[in-house]
Amino acid sequence: MRKIAFMLLCSLPLFADFFPQTVHTAIISTQDKTVKLAKPFPAVGMSGVVVHNYDNNLTAITAHIVQTSMDGSATILETNILEHDAIPSIQTTLTNKDKVIGGYLYDNVLLLTPDADTYAKIVASENKKWIHPDLYAVYLSGESAEEVNKENLADFAKKYQVGLVYIVRKNTAILFDPISGKIVSQKAISNTPKKGQFPFFMRLEPLKSGWFGSGEVSGDYYNAMEKL
Repeated sequence: MRKIAFMLLCSLPLFADFFPQTVHTAIISTQDKTVKLAKPFPAVGMSGVVVHNYDNNLTAITAHIVQTSMDGSATILETNILEHDAIPSIQTTLTNKDKVIGGYLYDNVLLLTPDADTYAKIVASENKKWIHPDLYAVYLSGESAEEVNKENLADFAKKYQVGLVYIVRKNTAILFDPISGKIVSQKAISNTPKKGQFPFFMRLEPLKSGWFGSGEVSGDYYNAMEKL
């Protein structure tokens, strides 16, 4: 029994708080599409940005990475840093001199909850820059999206500078990194409502496109959140 408890303890993320801390570190080696960090991020699945110094006090974010092991190994993500037709894609090669910010923008959190009471309690309990789900709902409507998924969360995160998505499930809360597409933290919670507002709590009336269409909006909040 003690052995089982010890194994469970060792499998948990290496931070006491639910929110993993932002880490400033550096690349110490590179090989193909992987890098090694001088200091690992607090959890596997956390994303970060690589910051290159071009001299003359000019620096820029040149890549996204995601940590794959607690030894500081990370994979370079194939994603554009700047998405604009008039701006060329950054092609700078990563080097050992590059700095890294793990958990970049992790204070900017989109919160998805089953009801207004749950939303209000969480916002009051944590000092974060909360991104209201109304904004995400408007985005989904404009995209004619049919569901909440990893792809539209990643796109929304890049457009609105979201670092984490806090999702309330049935008796569980998770922190989802939309850039890496991984869950980076979770905890048990109590007193979640038996039924949630579908697709998630928001203050808007049903919108006239996508899965807020002209027909009757129906679905199960908890089932939808478990799919992520």
